[in-house]
Amino acid sequence: MKYEREIAAREEKIARLLSSVPLPVEGLTPEERDERFMRAALVLARAAAEEGEVPVGCVITRGCEIVSADYNGREALRSALWHAEAAAVAKACERLGGWRLPDTTLYVTLEPCPMCAGAIWNARIPRVVVGTKDARAGAFGSVLNLNSYPLNYRSEVTFGVCADESRALLGAFFRARRNRTEN
Repeated sequence: MKYEREIAAREEKIARLLSSVPLPVEGLTPEERDERFMRAALVLARAAAEEGEVPVGCVITRGCEIVSADYNGREALRSALWHAEAAAVAKACERLGGWRLPDTTLYVTLEPCPMCAGAIWNARIPRVVVGTKDARAGAFGSVLNLNSYPLNYRSEVTFGVCADESRALLGAFFRARRNRTEN
């Protein structure tokens, strides 16, 4: 692969970043667990912003364990496909040994786009937890709703976990980007 070193360094960074998140989550209520894992996704989203990427972070869990995680990397890896969710789904499939990801939950700071919603659907991820909606490209209700199509699988989607932090991070990123282009 063309960017092997960059991807290896990225994996090390993700592991380092996630080590700062207070885990495990056993004994927490489902709501507290959702918040804890979304906070892990927010840590990754902040890393994306620091690298000049749109600040979206994603973790996929099975039970109380994070099985994969990533953040947007389109600019750094020069790939239109390197969205946080698509990358995390690919890694989870590899780590869990199959294309179906039953008994998993995907946590993402911004509502998935159509491409990522398709990856979630194809992987049969039963539950998706979203920080904030995406009025421009959201595919779980904001612009279109993949779950409303007569497909053979639907994910349960929960919106609004750590929504204020997710919105604030995205807003600050795009304000800074606009200010750079105006100056």
